[in-house]
Amino acid sequence: MLRMTLALAILSLPHCGKDETLASYGASGATWQLHSINDQPLGAPVTLQIDGDGKLSGIAPCNSYTATVSVPYPWFEIKDLTATRASCALLEAEGTYFAALLAMTQSEVSGNTLILRTDAGSEMVFKAVE
Repeated sequence: MLRMTLALAILSLPHCGKDETLASYGASGATWQLHSINDQPLGAPVTLQIDGDGKLSGIAPCNSYTATVSVPYPWFEIKDLTATRASCALLEAEGTYFAALLAMTQSEVSGNTLILRTDAGSEMVFKAVE
């Protein structure tokens, strides 16, 4: 029994170092601009960036923000979302954006497109900008 346990432990070692984050699947190194929420433009500029450590940051319609994504790809879950507290005429759009972002549970990176989804079918589409 001990030999079998050791063999299983040794066989699983190659999988320990694999980076399974959204960043490792092509989301890092790009600035993503929001294209639509549920096929509708937000009407305000929004960006999102993801680094290799699972840190997410960006500029919402009024404020800059940061958060953490720690679940493995293709899952998506935001933790510790914080934003600056500036006021502007686009606060309603910003609230819509943050509510949608916090609801997302899945992610997909395909070339210059990042798609976030919920199990219920809501969708946010981002495009990489240069």
